[in-house]
Amino acid sequence: MCLSLSAYAQEKNVDEATYCVPVKSISEEDLAFGAGESLTFTMHYEWGAINSDVGTGTVKMDTVRYNGMKAFHCSVYGKTTRLFDIFFKVREDFDSWFACDGLRPLKFTRDTHEGHYIAKNTYIYDWNAMEPHIDADVYSSSSGQRNLELPLTPCTYDLPALFFFARNMDIDNIVPGKKYPMTFAIDDDVYNVYFILYGRETIKVKGLGTVKTIKFAARLLAGEVFTGEEDMMIWVTDDDNRIPVLFEAPILVGTASGRLKSYSGLKHPFTSLIRK
Repeated sequence: MCLSLSAYAQEKNVDEATYCVPVKSISEEDLAFGAGESLTFTMHYEWGAINSDVGTGTVKMDTVRYNGMKAFHCSVYGKTTRLFDIFFKVREDFDSWFACDGLRPLKFTRDTHEGHYIAKNTYIYDWNAMEPHIDADVYSSSSGQRNLELPLTPCTYDLPALFFFARNMDIDNIVPGKKYPMTFAIDDDVYNVYFILYGRETIKVKGLGTVKTIKFAARLLAGEVFTGEEDMMIWVTDDDNRIPVLFEAPILVGTASGRLKSYSGLKHPFTSLIRK
């Protein structure tokens, strides 16, 4: 799952326009998720004769007090298996804090190790400044340590916050095939990510069962792992939870995918799972 979260992006230097996908109410009581939700994903890799599960990812949600405000705290952790560590070791550790009402991002941290590449981010969202911005402390093994300000608009998110915001899309008001852009920050820049709705599809997910889903695409970020030339495909449950159950992404060598392995603490009934 963490590999997928680091995938969403394409164009740098996003302008100051507000980019938001149509969403349902994002007040806390109407959200697709709630505190206590936990999702576990199995990561898979295919290239030539290799066709194997290579890692796991977990996404957990709870609530905390952040500067006196009730906030969600999302923790995302991913790792490759011991066997795959020999070929390409990955450790992803993301934490995101965002407001329970409205999902406004507050803080984000990232600690990434992908092969020989290392990246660390700490973001503080300053919404009260005359010009709202992100105070960013970033490090990468390729560029070193930097402190800078990143632009901030009402539709700028970090990756975990964007993941949860997008789960509240208003499907009835999204036009299939149309690109819906948003902005998010990662490392030392702000990017434009777009979503495309393909429609409803019933699929079989290994180890989970037959699921009624809604199929999306998201643009990928070219970098240490992803090619940036093709979209990631994402299937989310066609119920009020909007849980990703399957995603596929072309990478520099081969194809990476992930599938939902287990879940707990869902806010709504898992009605889209029609057969185990």
